[in-house]
Amino acid sequence: MKASRLRLPDELGRLAAAWCSQHVHALLYSAGQMYRNPLGSLLTTAVIGISLALPAAFYVILVNSERVAAGWSGTASITLFLKLDVPAGRATELAVQLRGRPQIAAVRYISPDEALAEFRRASGFGDAIDQLEENPLPGVLLVQPGSVTAGSSAETLLAELRALPETDTAQYDRQWVQRLVALLNILQRAVWILAGLLALAVLLIIGNTIRLSIYNRRTEIEINMLFGATAAFIQRPFLYSGLMHGLLGALLAWMLVAGAVYLLQAPVAELAELYASNFMLAGLDQDEILKLLGAGGLLGLSGSWLAVQRHLRGITPF
Repeated sequence: MKASRLRLPDELGRLAAAWCSQHVHALLYSAGQMYRNPLGSLLTTAVIGISLALPAAFYVILVNSERVAAGWSGTASITLFLKLDVPAGRATELAVQLRGRPQIAAVRYISPDEALAEFRRASGFGDAIDQLEENPLPGVLLVQPGSVTAGSSAETLLAELRALPETDTAQYDRQWVQRLVALLNILQRAVWILAGLLALAVLLIIGNTIRLSIYNRRTEIEINMLFGATAAFIQRPFLYSGLMHGLLGALLAWMLVAGAVYLLQAPVAELAELYASNFMLAGLDQDEILKLLGAGGLLGLSGSWLAVQRHLRGITPF
């Protein structure tokens, strides 16, 4: 009994070593097959890389668009028109009080004289305005809510500001914000749809590649079956081949996206500088690169497994 217990770990160790040896042999054999057919492997990898690069590029566009939208969140302001009889001192005091609220990011007071001067510059009716006996424009408070996406809190804040005794009327310039958020939601959904369609394309590409490989090695597979090779032993090289094609395609996709971001970095920085912004185009970070490689490897492995399960069934030994 003790001898059998001692032999059990040794047997398990030998089985584990044999299992690892078979996987290493299958991996090296698949790499050798790809090396012996460089043109076909390169074309397959290139098609997979381009297929994965498209949704990755759209994802980068989406992420940078959301960063731009977050940077523009302060421009969605509530315009608070004060009553004509509110003095400038009281308006300034009210602006200070509003800045102390946690849901308000900033408050800017525009006096009636400043509003009239701005209207004169923008309208071009300077001569007609000079004929006015008194300034008809009220003082204005530009109130910037804390977040562009917090629509409900902004509506609540708008109702509170309208209820102030100094307020004549108030309006929230949120229409462009709603359009921007809706556009980003559409873009996000489009990215997922495109990713799903191109993932299906990658599965078909890998499946067709493995199908051709099985057809070219049909005689070898039949001989292995005659010598008692198991289904797992026969399938293993094809699975590794699909896995490596998927990983290499994902690596190529990352290189394409990184190259595009690098080429666009300088023009985007120049454009941002014209708008007095320090915005820099961001590419895929480390976690996103790992996810891209994982997705490529998983698609390659899945496509090869489906092809192997389908096409090996029709092969029988002599």
